[in-house]
Amino acid sequence: MRVPDELSEDQAMSQVVQSRRLRAIDIGKRKAEGRKITALTAYHAHTAGIVDPYCDFILVGDSLGMVMHGMESTIPVTLEMMILQAQAVIRGTEKALVVVDMPFGSYEASREQAFLNASRVLKETGAGAIKMEGGAHFAETVAFLVQRGVPVMGHIGLTPQAVNTMGGFKVQGRLPDDERRLLEDARAISEAGAFAIVLEGIVEPVARAIATSPRVTAATIGIGASAVCDGQILVLEDMLGLSERTPKFVRQFGSLRTHIEEAVKAYAEEVRAGRFPAEDHTYG
Repeated sequence: MRVPDELSEDQAMSQVVQSRRLRAIDIGKRKAEGRKITALTAYHAHTAGIVDPYCDFILVGDSLGMVMHGMESTIPVTLEMMILQAQAVIRGTEKALVVVDMPFGSYEASREQAFLNASRVLKETGAGAIKMEGGAHFAETVAFLVQRGVPVMGHIGLTPQAVNTMGGFKVQGRLPDDERRLLEDARAISEAGAFAIVLEGIVEPVARAIATSPRVTAATIGIGASAVCDGQILVLEDMLGLSERTPKFVRQFGSLRTHIEEAVKAYAEEVRAGRFPAEDHTYG
């Protein structure tokens, strides 16, 4: 990439770093090329740096409320919390597209509210896209944001911010009218300009119908949905075996909770026995 002579060294470096990071349009290209899209959540710099080389996008999810803060749902999460953790994730990464969840109450009131808060997220974090929960009733808001330069990822099916109206974290798509409704949601969000849509907690036949629909041109990202989706995402702590409880759709690719407990137990025993710190760990 040629850098104009009048740019300072810092500005030039900033442009070079930006050019390495994937953008929303690259996710669409992966779908068009038939390449599976890989994604995980991350909430701080260290874990984000670990997953960055292997993920097409990293979601700074409002699930941080439950994973990091022990909340019962994502509803209490604030915009300030999302911005703070997204800033950390950006610092720890250089390749993956970073997508930030819009928390409950930050976009529902109006298109204008959604744009003001979404633009704040992008400006203050350096993230490349935002994610919004909701179906056809939010299509107008999605279009409003996209037309104003905000890349939007949709999210339908089991939408955690609607846990109080859904009556809990319930799998979607089992009722006779669900397939039509969910297909309509996906089509509306896709046609409004969303570059991708998360399909969460949707029974496989319905999720498959959405993922293979010619009218859903956005990349479909499954979490507890169909393997036919264009990509998959999991909460990092769930797949690493750090969470005490994990949903049926999670495969644990690690067992870090056990390893951490063993390490902490060993540390405590060494300290109480006076064996740590030893001479090797002490400044002479």
